[in-house]
Amino acid sequence: MRYRDFGGVLVAAVTVLAAPAQSLAQHVVGTPALTDGSDGGFQVPLNTDPIYRLPTGRAGDSGFYTAAEFVMLTQTRDFGSQTIAVRGFFDSAGVLTGIPGTFVGSGTEALNTRDFSRQTYQPGFNVEIGYRFDNGMRLFFNYMQLVEAHASLGATLVPPLFRGPSGLADTFLSAPVFNFPPNFAGPAQKVQGFGDFQIYGIWNAASTMDIRIVQRYQEMNAGYRIPMLETDYSRLYGTAGGRFAWIFERFQWWTFSYDLNGNVRPQDTARYTNTLSQRMYGPFLGVGHEIFILNQFSLSTDLTGAMLFEVAKMRAKYQLGENVPADIATQSKFGREEFRIVPNVNAAVNFWWYPVEGVQIRVGYQALMFFNTLHMNEPVGFNYGNIDPSYKVKEFRLIHGFNAGIGFFF
Repeated sequence: MRYRDFGGVLVAAVTVLAAPAQSLAQHVVGTPALTDGSDGGFQVPLNTDPIYRLPTGRAGDSGFYTAAEFVMLTQTRDFGSQTIAVRGFFDSAGVLTGIPGTFVGSGTEALNTRDFSRQTYQPGFNVEIGYRFDNGMRLFFNYMQLVEAHASLGATLVPPLFRGPSGLADTFLSAPVFNFPPNFAGPAQKVQGFGDFQIYGIWNAASTMDIRIVQRYQEMNAGYRIPMLETDYSRLYGTAGGRFAWIFERFQWWTFSYDLNGNVRPQDTARYTNTLSQRMYGPFLGVGHEIFILNQFSLSTDLTGAMLFEVAKMRAKYQLGENVPADIATQSKFGREEFRIVPNVNAAVNFWWYPVEGVQIRVGYQALMFFNTLHMNEPVGFNYGNIDPSYKVKEFRLIHGFNAGIGFFF
């Protein structure tokens, strides 16, 4: 019995020693390499990168991802050139000149829409959420919004260097608004030497006028990205989906007509607004290329083209100032809609950094180009009863600037 046990142990030992040695190319999946000297005598760890306690996965694995970035963009501002107000007043009753409607004063231009600053940068944000599949295809939805850009101009009763004709006619501001109801008659007396309502209308011999503009932009995209070609150092991909873009512009004009005692009531204030809202919908196609230039760094370019269907809504309105008694409140409205096709091209260049697995940081430049949109050529229609501002086609509109953000894969 003793010899039988010893013989079994000996047979087992011979069997193990006679088995073929396992080479580096025969590593068992899921186990570390053997220290057989072929790897320098040191066992390579499964992960040589530092361990970061972040709730992220590998960017190449399937799963959800999200990203957020800060954008700083500027857009085209074009409101044409329209004189809104001049210095002086209209002798509406003909008391001074003998001819009703004769203009008194130098007529020097006081407000013009061309004097708005041509450009301003608008901060905003862009957020994206999506899902990546094992084959590299991604489904995504992103939304970008810019904060409102504001610009304003004003004129008061004080002309430059106090200069003007004798009689101080240039201390008044006037605009050629006509065909308005008695609700907009303004103060009874506002020019010395004239009787009640002989200088008629809020916009005639006013003391202060302000014009303001507001611009904002929003964009949404939903689609997918699919790999087309990939090498060790670069990858090419295509994108397709649907796009929504909204260009919003509003022009405001406030007129304050003071009486002889320097008082102004809500019913002596007039407000005019003109809103141009351009919503665009349509499909887009695009292509992108990313090149890995350094360890953990890459450079990408993206180009998309879209054919958008635009719904342009134009709204203009005259009304009295705020907090006007209901029995005298009145307004005149104008509205029109146009439908047009707007080609759109978006281009972007981004520099990427991949500091750890599942985290991506990028900074870049983007340009959003629209063709065949509308703009306010002359935002004010002076005929109160039949408001008809002028809109014209703008062949090229550009929104461009810089972006910086971070993305996470989960």
